[in-house]
Amino acid sequence: MKLFTPAKSSSPQRFVAEAIDDVLERRQFLKTLCACCGLFALGVSPLHAALGIEPAPARKIHGVFDTQAHDIEERMIAWRRDIHENPELGNQEVRTSALVAQHLKALGYEVREKVATTGIVAVLKGGAGAGPVIALRADMDALPVEEKTDVPFASRVRTMWEGDEVSVMHACGHDCHVAILMAAAEILARNRANLKGTVKLLFQPAEEKLPRVEIGGARKMLEEGAFADPKPDVVFGLHVTSNLATGTIGYRPGPISAGSDGFRLTVKGKQTHGATPWNGVDPIVIASEIVSSAQTLVSRETDIVREPAVLSVGVFKGGTRYNIIPAKVELVGTLRTSTEEQRQHLMQRFTELATFTAKAMGGDVEVIWEANGYPPVVNNEELTTKMAPTLARVAGMENTKLIERGMGGEDFSYFAQAVPGLFFRVGITGNGQDPQEAPGNHSDFFLVDESGLIVGLRAMLQLVADYSESDIV
Repeated sequence: MKLFTPAKSSSPQRFVAEAIDDVLERRQFLKTLCACCGLFALGVSPLHAALGIEPAPARKIHGVFDTQAHDIEERMIAWRRDIHENPELGNQEVRTSALVAQHLKALGYEVREKVATTGIVAVLKGGAGAGPVIALRADMDALPVEEKTDVPFASRVRTMWEGDEVSVMHACGHDCHVAILMAAAEILARNRANLKGTVKLLFQPAEEKLPRVEIGGARKMLEEGAFADPKPDVVFGLHVTSNLATGTIGYRPGPISAGSDGFRLTVKGKQTHGATPWNGVDPIVIASEIVSSAQTLVSRETDIVREPAVLSVGVFKGGTRYNIIPAKVELVGTLRTSTEEQRQHLMQRFTELATFTAKAMGGDVEVIWEANGYPPVVNNEELTTKMAPTLARVAGMENTKLIERGMGGEDFSYFAQAVPGLFFRVGITGNGQDPQEAPGNHSDFFLVDESGLIVGLRAMLQLVADYSESDIV
């Protein structure tokens, strides 16, 4: 396997961020601010003031980390572009995993490979004495999406997925996550002597779920001992998003990402001629009633002001001919929830509603909840409040946003159930574009302003420094 090694590239090209004209000036400004604690001069929003959030004081190690982050930025972008051009689907991340493992071994990490098929767990013990075990997570998989951007490193990869040949694209930004954590790994290893405690890196496969309801990703990594020997005290993770402007960090105590569950219903009736429906039981009518009535579970039984929920049917399939009432109809959809309690309640209520509706109309129904669902991502409130000043120091108060919880799913939730976790978002929409109009994550036009990567890198490094109370003496 030929691995990408930017340091040996014969090309003199400098890897600079896409779509930003004032990158060097702005980055030098950020670098200077961090070095002299100048972020205190930035305005504090009323919301942050109400929460008592202020940028954490800077120490010597922060300036060193920032300088080294700027030094490694070109290589980080090179890694990102290489991974973007060579994307791999869940549990197929062989090339990506090999690239990561090669890099970590060269840095002196204890590396365990093939965790949950293609995942990597790597451990670095600090040299500055006792301290916490801090886990950092990056997901590696791409999506079955055909890329339509015009970047020179756009993916042209095709592979097999669920029996079909599909295009593959990093349409969610996991290539950025891998590159950021690879860069963080190098800087942490370089400063090993000044680190207290232990750093555990998690390069995770299959966050985007697997076909045939296969269990994978974070849940599988935990089952295979990713948090064992040693067990982390905390876990940090990030996700790039086009919904935030470049330079922005979004965070939230408590629920930040929804639970994600898939369901499949088979509604059974009795086949008959379309001209004589009284001689059969129409599963299309039954299924339609189930779809319609199920919306009341959200609109009439759920306090969506406090705990948002979404129930959507994406597949409604039945029948083969215009004048034949079929024997069965299949429904496939998703449930998104804000808390584990709400998740379990709505799953139960939907099953009851579908069952009783079908029976009341003379039919029957089989309800299957897919086993590979994700609980909501719930940030530990104490940890989030403690580390929010670190994020504010990195991005500045005006660019550190308390964001609303989203209805997308993320299996970081399993890590955050095992130990206190903090999951935050990093903006990657720049060049004056409105983040609300930018192509979203999972779009075939998803585009990353690469100057956002260094914000994620600096955040990860400084979270480690602050939580472990490490410094340079």
